[in-house]
Amino acid sequence: MDFSLNEDQKAIKDLANQIFSDRSTDNFLLEFSRNQEAYDNTLWDTLGQQGLLGISIPDDFGGAGLGLIETCLVLEEQGRCVSPVPLFSSLILGAMPITKYGTQNQKEKILSCLANGDLKLTAAISEIAMPSAIAKGINARKTEFGWVLNGSLDCIQDGAVADYILTPATHEDGEESIFIIKTDTTNADLQPQDISLLGPWSASLSLEDMPVNPADLLGEVGQGKDIVDYIEKIANVGQCALQTGVCEEAMRRTAAYTSEREQFGVPIGSFQALAMRMADSYIDVEAMRSTFWLALWRLNEGLPADAEIRAAKWWACEGAHRVVHTAQHLHAGIGADIEYPIHRFYLWAKYLSYSLGNSSYQLEKLGELLASDDFVGYSAISVDDISEKKPIQKLLVGS
Repeated sequence: MDFSLNEDQKAIKDLANQIFSDRSTDNFLLEFSRNQEAYDNTLWDTLGQQGLLGISIPDDFGGAGLGLIETCLVLEEQGRCVSPVPLFSSLILGAMPITKYGTQNQKEKILSCLANGDLKLTAAISEIAMPSAIAKGINARKTEFGWVLNGSLDCIQDGAVADYILTPATHEDGEESIFIIKTDTTNADLQPQDISLLGPWSASLSLEDMPVNPADLLGEVGQGKDIVDYIEKIANVGQCALQTGVCEEAMRRTAAYTSEREQFGVPIGSFQALAMRMADSYIDVEAMRSTFWLALWRLNEGLPADAEIRAAKWWACEGAHRVVHTAQHLHAGIGADIEYPIHRFYLWAKYLSYSLGNSSYQLEKLGELLASDDFVGYSAISVDDISEKKPIQKLLVGS
């Protein structure tokens, strides 16, 4: 496996870094937060003009025709600058599923507009990690002309500004399908939800006797669970990309601060206790990066990656918790100031850690995988060992 970037990928990463860093300066983000705006529309337009909104959209529909790796490179740079744009939801939750499962008409209608920055997308999948006692849902009843949808879903990421929402619905026979819901449609009630410290980015969606026709169906009837599973995989990897950028920049800023801040005539970074905490942060960031890239590479190559994705997301939750807490603690009292830049990295990291399942949820799912198959999760040890179906117990003892 080779994780090195080619020249085109390096150029994409550099372009994204330049756009995000030029716009999302500390001073700009401070004023932006004081205005209580959810998104930076100017930055969104710039991303469209520079072709980054169409990074994974086929060139037939105005995009660059690239893939998940290039999309994650852009997301990592967004996380590094904590830039307030709904990039993850539009590209990962919306565009990639439509690219994979959508009809020609759906792609022409939606993807071309996204590539230009004229609309935003998301998917209503946040409830997959919720306890069944509080999770809601949408029901689909078959009619002569299509279906009628009833029900509600909460915590839809970036739903407050989405033009289309990929919405799972359960049929009367228990099968699940995905419908592309236009948010300004009659019978669709979209309400912003201020569920995080980042602001009212999420939304609840309520549908009451909403008619949908076959043109609104994504994929085939009853294919919903497969599509949601695909979205969850790429979404977890995309969030790992964001989290890696967030935590690496939080660590860099903290290292710079402890090198400049002095007590007793010496930089505080020279104190053993602080130096050890920074070393721990470095280990966490590198573990996040390594597991994220392994999961991304396997997913991009079409190889089994379920366990690798769960492991990467676990590190993106647990490692991030330690990194941003260290960042705040080593900045001392100013680190808790909500207008001080390091606090934004703390908020982003905590939000990402709980989105689509926290570390405990990832461990639970990873445990289920390992319990059901001795070979899942150990595919990186040796291709030959796996192909010969050697039990993992024998691999570990070398027999």
